[in-house]
Amino acid sequence: MFLKNLLVSWNKISLVKQIIIGLIIGIILAVALPTQLAGISILGQLFVGALKAVAPILVLFLVMSAISQHKSGQKTNMKSIIVLYLLGTFLAGLAAIVASFIFRIKLVLPGGTEEIAAPQGLFEVLRDLIFKIVDNPINAISSANYIGILAWAILLGLALKFASAHTKDVISDISVAISQVVKWVIKFAPLGVMGLVFDAISTTGLKSLLDYGKIVALLVGVMVFVALILNPIIVYLTIHRNPYPLVLRCLRESGITAFFTRSSAANIPVNMQLCEKLDLDKDTYSISIPLGATINMAGAAVTIAVLTMAATYTLGITVDLPTAVILSFLSALSACGASGVAGGSLLLIPLACSLFGIPNDLAMQVVGVGFIVGVIQDSCETALNSSTDVLFTAAADIREKKKKA
Repeated sequence: MFLKNLLVSWNKISLVKQIIIGLIIGIILAVALPTQLAGISILGQLFVGALKAVAPILVLFLVMSAISQHKSGQKTNMKSIIVLYLLGTFLAGLAAIVASFIFRIKLVLPGGTEEIAAPQGLFEVLRDLIFKIVDNPINAISSANYIGILAWAILLGLALKFASAHTKDVISDISVAISQVVKWVIKFAPLGVMGLVFDAISTTGLKSLLDYGKIVALLVGVMVFVALILNPIIVYLTIHRNPYPLVLRCLRESGITAFFTRSSAANIPVNMQLCEKLDLDKDTYSISIPLGATINMAGAAVTIAVLTMAATYTLGITVDLPTAVILSFLSALSACGASGVAGGSLLLIPLACSLFGIPNDLAMQVVGVGFIVGVIQDSCETALNSSTDVLFTAAADIREKKKKA
């Protein structure tokens, strides 16, 4: 009876508060009993694994169902959302460049990272993106290739527009069933976050970041500026009303989970559920959220720009204003090619460094710095990337509803 009452009381608490409780418990246990309770970290691995497992199937059937049942003349806001995604990513990179000019930070290069393979040019990044589009659908799902999944979902959805109503209903019912599975998985978010934070603090700690505190402060500072100043300005210009209630809700309900999963792809189900809570157009968000996990990468643009500029200062390379603007574009383009997994943006730093003629072996040492500060950098980057997917989708939806009204 006691356990039943406890469970009822627990379910009355909002998910965000449950996650915060899990976070606090994880920190306490990691500090007090880091070795004795090492098995707790498996909870985090199971949670992220479950999200990654369900997300590709969810995207495939949601997009397929939305397109197959889309009626001629029925509008979606995809054009507006894509413009917001690209604009936000570019301006985030530009903000990082400006901040790097103000705070000229040099790096302590660790060495020993030359063996990591990285793209050799922008052409290679774009080529990889194109080949992902024509990937085998089974392979795309198994490898979480969301570009390929989107391509197949759109094609199948268009083909199913001519199918019988019964077939469309079956596809819709499957998408509803998968969405329910997602809700069940998300119910375990507090335990997952507890395991993730326990693992991070008990194994890595924060002592190793002290020597790299300045670069961490700059990276996080720019990301906070983008999240709380730049993005709200973009949203205000879109919906013409106070953007902060929406901004803070997206950060709270999407950003917190993304901070600990460190994967935009794994956070897709969380964002889908938040879009549903916000009563957004399902035909739109079922496409824009998985697309955002691929191309809406403001945090990645910040990381690429800041670490590249720091590399130039470390090596004594002078950066003029026109080159800095080109770097902003390159950071945005590179960020769009970053994979939606932990550390995905770091391997694109050599591409940006090549703009200044920095040798690949030195550029890979900069990547090494990124992995060292990744405990904080990658978590903040993913929180910004993922929460902005919902933010811009919601902004476009609100704008469209105001126009209709």
